[in-house]
Amino acid sequence: MNVRYAMNRRTSMAVVAVVSTALLVGSCGAEEKPSSGKPAATTATPQKTQGGQGQRTADEPVEAVAVLKGRKGLELAINSVERDAGGFLTVKGQLRNGGDSGSAVPAQVSGDETEVVKHGTSLGGATLVDSVGKKRYYVLRDTDGRPLTTSGLSIVSAGDSIEVFMQFPAPPASTTEVSFQLPTFEPATLKLS
Repeated sequence: MNVRYAMNRRTSMAVVAVVSTALLVGSCGAEEKPSSGKPAATTATPQKTQGGQGQRTADEPVEAVAVLKGRKGLELAINSVERDAGGFLTVKGQLRNGGDSGSAVPAQVSGDETEVVKHGTSLGGATLVDSVGKKRYYVLRDTDGRPLTTSGLSIVSAGDSIEVFMQFPAPPASTTEVSFQLPTFEPATLKLS
């Protein structure tokens, strides 16, 4: 192959690469103005804690069905209690730290069952008590003994909150009210629909 031909070919390929890159960068950098009728949408990604749970600041408004006070500024705000067709009851909420410094999630919230405790700090110690039906419902577990709840909890920074959930077997449809209990937190009454 001719040396001059090879040099021309390399130069041509370099020019094509530079022009392609310039066009790509130019088209990606173009900003569109939002329409006058709608504000620009923004999304925020929750921060991650050491345990990997999503966090948000305590300033964000949250509608709570019940708020349970715990130790060292920790609060559990329950946002929803939902039955599903599969016979489960899911409790969702936020574990918040209203204190001035970071607070460790107490190990007692995992409960005292060996199978649950060996999987780390979780909300596996939570229970629902149906005083009318005289039954206590525990957080469900999978076949390996892992609780069906938020796990890997460690420290909640001051002013932050962690999204949490717990799944229980659903009480009978006739049960309209249960007491929610979590070790180291005050109990709360939850209405069931």
